Amino acid sequence: MDVTHKLDGGVLKDIIKHGNGTDKPHKGCRAFVHYTGTLPDGTVFDKTNETPFQFTLGKDMTIKCFELAVVTMNIGETSKFRCHPDYGYGSDGFELVIPPNTWLTFEIHLLKWTWEDISRRKDRSITRQIIEPGMNHSTPSSLSLVNIHLEKEQNGNVVEEKDVEFRLGEGEAFGICPGIEIALTKFKKNEKSRLFIQGKHTFMTYEKEDDQEVYVIRLNFFEKILDSWSLTSEDRIEQAKYFKQKGTDYFKVNNYKLALKCYKKMFDYLKDDISIDESQMKEVKFLTVVSYLNSALCNLKSNRHTQAKNDCESALSIEPLNIKALFRKGEALIGLHELITAKECFETVLQIEPNNRAAVVKINECENKLKSQNKLEKSVYSNMFEKFAKRDTAKEEEFLSQQPDVMNTLGEWGDDERERAPTDFEKENPNILMLNTTGDFKNM
Repeated sequence: MDVTHKLDGGVLKDIIKHGNGTDKPHKGCRAFVHYTGTLPDGTVFDKTNETPFQFTLGKDMTIKCFELAVVTMNIGETSKFRCHPDYGYGSDGFELVIPPNTWLTFEIHLLKWTWEDISRRKDRSITRQIIEPGMNHSTPSSLSLVNIHLEKEQNGNVVEEKDVEFRLGEGEAFGICPGIEIALTKFKKNEKSRLFIQGKHTFMTYEKEDDQEVYVIRLNFFEKILDSWSLTSEDRIEQAKYFKQKGTDYFKVNNYKLALKCYKKMFDYLKDDISIDESQMKEVKFLTVVSYLNSALCNLKSNRHTQAKNDCESALSIEPLNIKALFRKGEALIGLHELITAKECFETVLQIEPNNRAAVVKINECENKLKSQNKLEKSVYSNMFEKFAKRDTAKEEEFLSQQPDVMNTLGEWGDDERERAPTDFEKENPNILMLNTTGDFKNM
């Protein structure tokens, strides 16, 4: 049986032992196999031992015939494949092991495979089984309008079925879980795939990490968002304006996540030097600053203060005295508790616009927060110093309590405190302290 796409006889298959089921691995799946490779004279040039060979179809470097072979196999199947040199090591051969222009034979046993991992973190939280491959190579972007047919499965039975049209990022409003939206950015038009989605990418909270939901999705069509490299300068500017308006629409309904995506897309159309005259240069500069300012506002609304600060600094690198950038940077710095620097931002705003009442309010807010912070710090340090003083006093009292009481032990010197041994006179008169060096009593 010829398993090549062109049916040119380049890879011929002979089944030795049939496998189980009808599922077959596809590009992106990770396959685990045992194999033996032989030359035309029967010489074994390569084989696995106890550890199976594993590789990702379509991604890891293997010879063509190996990939064409494995995608035709069922789990547990053992088959023999004869491979033309064009699907093996070609006219060069391989070092001293495989001569040039040599037919190869592989006996392959497919142990198992895992479905394609299409999760963002490659943690297998979203895997895909392609049932019917799609058309062409283009896929939806994170903002595309899509139309899908959805079937939800439980224990192999369809428990929900519907057709849905929505824009990626808005799926929740249509009952589409986040995992499906992530997966759709990998789909081609007319593709039908089964998705295995773990709990963290669904609407449900599962007790076990391996709990999952299963969906069969067909992508009927999607809106293709034009790539910036394929557009003229005028078209890029128009696309940037389009996404500016889309972002504003999402912002008005408090969908800051999608608004941010639109402003990011807006910037993507403007980030290269696309202006061809002075008028366009001004417009590109204006729109670029707007994309940063609007992103900063979305990040502020989402309490992402570091990102908001970065957006403002990007805007200020283009327009150093932009009032909105200075003001929003100050707000971001308040969120980061950098009150002195925040106050300086609002003071700069006042220098540019002396009548800016919002800046005055923010300066007062910074000053009040600084006073509260100083008061708190003073209280903390005061308590801390008081504790230190009490601790030192206690240590001193403990030390003194261990010293001899000279008022009650006059003349009772310990051996370690004497410079000489006591005389007979001192022994007879222990309460008399002799100050001379000999300790002898002399009648004056």
